[in-house]
Amino acid sequence: MILEVTHKPLSRTVLPAAATALAAGAGLAFFVAALVRPPALPVDTNPAPLAGHTPCAAVVLVFPAGEDTWAAARSFRDDPKARRVFVDPPSVFLLAVPGTDLKAWARELHSRYRTAERVTVIDADAAAAQLKLTAPPPKCPREGEY
Repeated sequence: MILEVTHKPLSRTVLPAAATALAAGAGLAFFVAALVRPPALPVDTNPAPLAGHTPCAAVVLVFPAGEDTWAAARSFRDDPKARRVFVDPPSVFLLAVPGTDLKAWARELHSRYRTAERVTVIDADAAAAQLKLTAPPPKCPREGEY
């Protein structure tokens, strides 16, 4: 008895297997990326006293009067770049969400808050690099405060 054997073209076998392997690899890559990604930082833009906090990466606005300070601090509740807002009259310290360019944000805030006497950026890492310290301060955590 002779049986006829049909041969499938190689492309009909290899292409589905390659596509399945590629999809599995992409799924594994997304899974690993989700495990490696640091957790999101909490956002609390309700103004709080600065006491007990040491910002190392922040934008600081200095106002001539306390009323201006609190009015500005409250205005950051809806700012998508603000993560934490601290007040130490006559100053407002703003910690940003990760990925925010502090210098660009400071320029934006300087044009938005004309009553501010000064708008500066605290960047401990950049300051340590410029000073070429032999024993640099501890690296600023991504939270923006020690």
